[in-house]
Amino acid sequence: MKRILAILAAMAIALTASAVEGMWLLPLLKQLNGKDMKAAGLKISPDEIYSINSSSLKDAIVQFGGGCTGEMISERGLLITNHHCGYSSIQGLSTDEHNYLMDGYWAKTMAEEIPCPGLSVTFLVSMEDVTSVIEAAADKEKAIEELEKATDEANPGCRASVESFYNENVWYLIVYKIYRDVRFVGAPPASMGKFGGEADNWMWPRHTCDFSMFRVYAGPDNEPAAYSEDNVPYRPKRSLKVSLRGTPENSYAMIMGYPGSTQRYQTAAQLEDMIETNRIRIDARTVRQDIMWEAMCADPSVQLKYADTYAGSANGWKKWQGEELAFKNLNIIGREKEKEAALKAWIDADPARKALYGDPVATIAETVAKRADDRRAVTLVTEAPYRIELVGLYSYVMGAYGRALQKDTSATFGDVVPTVKERYRDYVADLDKKEAVALLDFYRKNATQEDYLQIPGHDFATMDFRPFIDSIYDKSVFVSYGKLSSVTSPEQLFMDPAAQLAGVVTEPLMKRYNKLYREPDPDYDAARKHFAGALMEWQKGQAMYPDANFTMRLTYGNVLPYSPKDGLKFLHYTTAKGLLEKENPDDPEFILPSGIKDLLLAGDYGRWADKDGTLHTCFLTNNDITGGNSGSPVLDARGNLIGLAFDGNWESMSSDVMFEPELQRCICVDIRYVLWLIEKYGKAYNIINEITYVK
Repeated sequence: MKRILAILAAMAIALTASAVEGMWLLPLLKQLNGKDMKAAGLKISPDEIYSINSSSLKDAIVQFGGGCTGEMISERGLLITNHHCGYSSIQGLSTDEHNYLMDGYWAKTMAEEIPCPGLSVTFLVSMEDVTSVIEAAADKEKAIEELEKATDEANPGCRASVESFYNENVWYLIVYKIYRDVRFVGAPPASMGKFGGEADNWMWPRHTCDFSMFRVYAGPDNEPAAYSEDNVPYRPKRSLKVSLRGTPENSYAMIMGYPGSTQRYQTAAQLEDMIETNRIRIDARTVRQDIMWEAMCADPSVQLKYADTYAGSANGWKKWQGEELAFKNLNIIGREKEKEAALKAWIDADPARKALYGDPVATIAETVAKRADDRRAVTLVTEAPYRIELVGLYSYVMGAYGRALQKDTSATFGDVVPTVKERYRDYVADLDKKEAVALLDFYRKNATQEDYLQIPGHDFATMDFRPFIDSIYDKSVFVSYGKLSSVTSPEQLFMDPAAQLAGVVTEPLMKRYNKLYREPDPDYDAARKHFAGALMEWQKGQAMYPDANFTMRLTYGNVLPYSPKDGLKFLHYTTAKGLLEKENPDDPEFILPSGIKDLLLAGDYGRWADKDGTLHTCFLTNNDITGGNSGSPVLDARGNLIGLAFDGNWESMSSDVMFEPELQRCICVDIRYVLWLIEKYGKAYNIINEITYVK
């Protein structure tokens, strides 16, 4: 532990990071990145980005929901994020009569803003290095629990969390403040917010107007409060100004946000295992998504109900395919093995290092190989039969009933039924039946006989799934809220066909899951820690950043074009012309609303036009991002908002593992495109007038 602390201290004192690559920890910006950021073009100090003693840019950035980033853009709590980040909440507010998702929505007054049940935003209050405290503790879990509890008590209204970095070599105590009264303000129609759909997802050139807007509300004291009509717009410590100066090539750009997960401290064995596991996910989701898409295209009501489910599934599905291709094209595994061989030679060259670190790569490889069959089996179950919605509905309803009984032993199932009604809002049993048959067939073709489902009265290897599924759905009360409401005895629930289906699906899952995740493996845990620790010491002449883990980070670089292959070079921006070129009324992913098309044909760009006279729609930077950065602000050299990060590019889909400086690009929606749509199409002048601009 002392050795790691010494390395970190040396990093903080002596090292300078290089621009572009890196998801940097905010408390270390001044020590590690300050000089380089200034050289790259930054016009403000690191203290203006992160400070716990005064207002800074970090006070304008939030974790939006559970997996995106958003930012404050007015002194009255107005928040902007990506359309795909707000997608689930907007879909949840939509009905066939008021389809905000497909038609768009603009609140012209605060009274028209719509509460979003269950949606929250999280502000970062502070981060403190507590590595010495955690590493010195005899019982780390107890030390973490006590530290979090003491911090919670010392910071009313806040939540403390101790998070690990560098494979548990470093620990930070992070304090957050969570606001749970969030209201929907506006969004474009899905045809603009998702223009290009899955065809354009992860692709450049891009023309998606990927944004949505919400407002954070607080109690009269500006502190978090449950929803109330008496709540008032939150007054942020800092809100972002919007720059209308554009995004010239080579200009400075930085992104702040909550990147979710990267694998830059994983070994070749772990990466190979990841690719093999993702191939199972790709194949299983192809089966389910094809059935879902056909139903969605045939019925607008089904389209609305399953829009969020399909989008969430398809995003990972396409990313994993791109990642698989990039691993092959960029020789990711081969390069990682070369690095590991060099690391091993460095460790073996010094007896003290050999005694400290051992051979972590070999230990990790042995564990990965030992776990391979279990991981494959768990993935097959979770991506195939466990995706049958009826199984999920049964588990959800029975879980709610169990929790109710824990709180009050006299609770009845009738008391619980109304609380699960919302879960049935977006469920179509006939579609689920089709998926169930296909998913069981997929599972049978890919699972080992050892993991076949043990269905009483049937031979899983030869049975006909269609009549089996028809019988279950005909008899189960879990297929509709109406049938569920008719239950008079809890015994009916346990004898229901859905209960039997859930049981046979869960049995092979838990058998393998427990071996994978619940049986302690101290040798593997130590090897992971030693691998990262050895890398940090081996590369101590370089500033190193930890893997992403949904904590706030900053990445900085420039607005840049790129060349994906010989003879082809992409510009760093796109324009509204591309919307008209891509439009296809017969393809639901490339439909332009008539009002938008009229504005484009008229060239009515107003003050949002670039100095070249066109409307710039999206642009590229070489910032280092991943999932979780969606909705993150793209900031200029003075910390003004110039766009929103929303995607990466296809050619560098291995970027969670290795950064590719010549290829990797962050795709951003130009804030001027966003504002043009709000003003010219949405006519939401109230929103336009609430924002502060820099020209």
